[in-house]
Parts: sequence; C-alpha cells; structure tokens
Amino acid sequence: MKIYVMTDLEGAAMISTWAQTRDVTPEEKMRSEYFLTGEVNACVDGILDFDPDAEVIVCDGHGSGGVDEMLFHPQAKLIAGRGLPPRFGIDESYDALMYVGQHARAGQDSTLCHTQSSASVEYHKINGIELGEFGSFALWAGVLGVPTIFIAGDDVAVAEARELIPEIVGAPVKQSLGRELATHLSHEAACRLIRGKAREACDKRDDIEPFFMPGPYTKEIRLNEGHSLQRYLRPGVEIVDERTVRMTSDDVFELWP
Repeated sequence: MKIYVMTDLEGAAMISTWAQTRDVTPEEKMRSEYFLTGEVNACVDGILDFDPDAEVIVCDGHGSGGVDEMLFHPQAKLIAGRGLPPRFGIDESYDALMYVGQHARAGQDSTLCHTQSSASVEYHKINGIELGEFGSFALWAGVLGVPTIFIAGDDVAVAEARELIPEIVGAPVKQSLGRELATHLSHEAACRLIRGKAREACDKRDDIEPFFMPGPYTKEIRLNEGHSLQRYLRPGVEIVDERTVRMTSDDVFELWP
C-alpha cells in the first residue's frame, strides 16, 4: 500500500493563533512543529498498524515549513524544501490521500480558516463549488483516481471534508470557538485519536470514492477588499471585476495558483 499524507500547521491541536504558524521566534516555531510532527507520526503509525509494509510519503504543505525533520517518523519519507514538486508529487501510483493539520476554507467562522492566503482571499470556486485547500487537493487526487480517506483538523474542517466526501474518516482534534480560539485535545490524546482513525481509514479505503468532478474546470478567485489581482494576471485569465478573476482549463492542475 502506498499513501500520500498532506500536512498543514493550522489544524493541529494546541495551535490557535496566527503567531504560532509563523516564524515569530525560534522557540515558537519549534513548539508548533513539535505538535504537528507528533500528529503526522501518529498518522504514519496508524497506517503501519494496518500495513507494516506500507510506503508513506508525507508532504510538508505549510508555507514556512511545519514538520520537524529531526522528529520525523523513521519509516516514512518527507517532501520538504522550497516550493513543491510538479502536481505536488502525487500520481496514480498512490492508493489513498490523507490530511493532517488541516484548517477550514476561507469564510468559515473557525480557527485559522483561510484559502491559500489568510489575508487576501475571500473564496476559490471550481465549477461553481467553493473549495478550500482540502477540497482543491482532494479534487486533484480524485482526477488521478486517488481517494481522500482521512482528515485530522478542527471540527469545522472535518465537517467541510464530509460535505465533499461523506464517507471520509475524520479525527477532530479541537473544537473551533473563533478565528484564534479553540478547545483542544491534549497532544497525547490527539495523537491517539489520529493513530486509531488513520488505521480505520486504511481499513475502509475501498469504500471511499475519489472526490471527482468532470472537466473542463473553471476556477474563480475572489479577493478581499483592498487586495490586488496582479499576481493572478496571465494569458487566459479573465478579469470579472476589480476583485475577481476566472480561468478555465481541461487540466485541473493548470488552475494553480
């Protein structure tokens, strides 16, 4: 079995504030990476509990890095560095996609919710459906025939995932109380939950369909007031209004960013 694990930092237990997700101080960054890396390792353990011979590839998907390489699981492999590989390194060879540390999309009243940018983006839509970072990557995997079977994050992120993939196995490690406020499981309890649910997801993977919609794909990006569309302007991009752009392609991967 071959599993791809996408990570982000904002959805891990004990992470509540934007300062915890940025390189404010070395001590703060180290503490945040400890929380996420423990959850990632618990997910890997859950996969290996199901299949001791599984190949697990983890992608550090947080912009400034969220995984502590010195604490990373010895039986997994890590995609880390500057930028991301073409198509995020996922292809048809994977049996499933899992998420750890995931936050909800922009516009939700939940802890550290955003879509790509915590400041500038009001929404992303593909074919009229509002998708956050979870939904976008689940669709990319789905186009390749890879099902998204597991998510760990706050309760709103888990609910968002279930709207798109009702059978997905979720591990809510904190309950959102606001944009920078949550009720958290302890780190140890969160890791126990993730390990058990990751194993459960592996067991149920054949019953979970890939998230898929047929092409062509039209992506609409709307920014918050006061933010420039300049970074999105390239050949083929339509300006809808002063805050919105639209682009269409038969290849969903071409719609990034």
